[in-house]
Amino acid sequence: MGLFNVVRRRRTRGVRQPNPKDNAYLRSWAQGRRGVEGFVEPKTMVTETTVVLVAHDGEWTRRRISERDARELGKRLSIPVYDVALVGYPARMRAYTAELSRRQKRDENG
Repeated sequence: MGLFNVVRRRRTRGVRQPNPKDNAYLRSWAQGRRGVEGFVEPKTMVTETTVVLVAHDGEWTRRRISERDARELGKRLSIPVYDVALVGYPARMRAYTAELSRRQKRDENG
């Protein structure tokens, strides 16, 4: 094994690859909600490229998927897909997450 193979293997160790079931899950999730938009997140040192789908009420889900597959999914489902690095996350997503956090804290405190 050459030096470059060792370096390449180390660089990808710990990076989780997309699961083939993720595309089907995203399709099903989007079809079950209104006003869905997609937000492609770039690859990082820890994860591959992901897409966040956000519904009209701020409910959201995230899965590993290639940018190409995310854009194809958007075309097939007629939903817009944005580059999150350019447009950011929608305010409704942050509000939804904050509300979930408030509910969890309230439930924990009884």
